Amino acid sequence: MQKILKTIFSRLTFIVLMAALEVFILYSLFHWFGSQAEWINEVLRILSVIIVLGIVNNSRHLSSDMMWILLIILMPVPGTILWLFLGANMISSKTFHRLFRSTADARKYYVQDEDTLEVLYSSSPEDKGQFHYISQSAGFPFYRNTDFSYYGLGDEGYPVMLEELRKAEKFIFLEYFIIEEGKMWNGILEILEEKAKQGLDVRVMYDDMGSMMTLSGSYAKKLEEKGIKCVPFNRINPILGIIMNHRDHRKIMVIDGKTAFSGGVNLADEYINAIVKHGHWKDNIIRIKGEAVWSYTVMFLTHWNALRPTDEDYTVFRAEAEEGEADGFIAPYGETPLDNEITSQNIYMGILNQANDYCYIYTPYLIIDTELINALILAAKHGVDVRIVTPGIPDKKMVWKITRSYYRILIEGGVKIYEYAPGFVHSKVFVSDDNTATVGTINLDYRSLYLHFENGTYLYNSKKVLEIKQDFLDTFPKCREMKAEDLRSGLFGTLTIAVLRLFAPLM
Repeated sequence: MQKILKTIFSRLTFIVLMAALEVFILYSLFHWFGSQAEWINEVLRILSVIIVLGIVNNSRHLSSDMMWILLIILMPVPGTILWLFLGANMISSKTFHRLFRSTADARKYYVQDEDTLEVLYSSSPEDKGQFHYISQSAGFPFYRNTDFSYYGLGDEGYPVMLEELRKAEKFIFLEYFIIEEGKMWNGILEILEEKAKQGLDVRVMYDDMGSMMTLSGSYAKKLEEKGIKCVPFNRINPILGIIMNHRDHRKIMVIDGKTAFSGGVNLADEYINAIVKHGHWKDNIIRIKGEAVWSYTVMFLTHWNALRPTDEDYTVFRAEAEEGEADGFIAPYGETPLDNEITSQNIYMGILNQANDYCYIYTPYLIIDTELINALILAAKHGVDVRIVTPGIPDKKMVWKITRSYYRILIEGGVKIYEYAPGFVHSKVFVSDDNTATVGTINLDYRSLYLHFENGTYLYNSKKVLEIKQDFLDTFPKCREMKAEDLRSGLFGTLTIAVLRLFAPLM
């Protein structure tokens, strides 16, 4: 009963009810106006055709836009109203404009060292196109890698996080999708409180929707009272708007500008297997040291200053790079829905297109468009051993069913699919040909690829890429390889999944 009452009177319930009321009022107004003046309906119908043509003409990822096209064609008046309402909200959103300006202003801090780029180009001229894309088109510099460590489980990386946090002397920045009170977060929070008392600049940013069910609406205030500066990213409110659909899915921890952590792990107990929710939780943490930490510092400050203007000059947070033997190259990168660049998908496609021997992939969700489907199949047809590891125990059953609906076409095209039998895979990793990898927050789904703010770390020609490969080789025996005959769903199941896939961009 206590749980039921808590749900009924929760912030989420209030927001859902207010949003539903808003939709109802909006539709009622247009319906009333339409009944008073038939020309309004006719104008909206003509406008619906123009909007559909505009979407088709300008779409960068038509598969994800198909939902809007069908909605407007099948229901011209309400579909057009909804599209206009959400689109106008994007244009008028203060949050959108602040993020857009801050992202544009931050570009000046991403400066590519030309000597590093020349060495990279000359070392692997056959991969020059991918390097040029990341450093020049996407705008994220390559650095000579002096040190990174990959931890194939959150359980392994978490103690290292605590160790590095205890060494902090100047500042600590955290940006995470989910924070939940428990063993993991409490261990970190204890150190943050201590460091704040010592006078360090400690800042925490969490996504308001991602943490809605795990933190109270007043949690930011509680942290402020402890001396920890805090910003909930893109606060949820009852006023519907497309900007509410774009969440901060990043996982970034920066310590003194010398050390950064990222990967798939949020700050909650299931990510380090302190509690069991969906079997064994397979995730990862990556630790970066050296010059490349600067890119992660800039990523954090970009979002922080968009929502809470604080810093006029980011360079005060740049640390002197520690000397170390160069071992390949590293390029942290970000994904944003605020531009027309599909950075993460293009990097994933680049890895697939360059692969000669193998490409192994971890992803918790597999909800992809035709471009990625064709790229995966083409790589397999080129003789590349393409393997994708997905969860054996789902966290969201409906999403898992949609994920499984993509198996057949991929398997028939030569791609191998493995389900992690012990539990849930939350890692988002590509590794290829013993020389290329990317570790980050970007799922193979519409939300990560097109809607959310994300981040990743591109790794090239480092000996430690083999450690990431070994993580896959150790995981495959724990998986069940899926076959086409495992995927029979019947006529009703097939039709249901086909309809659900139309709304995949919302999942």
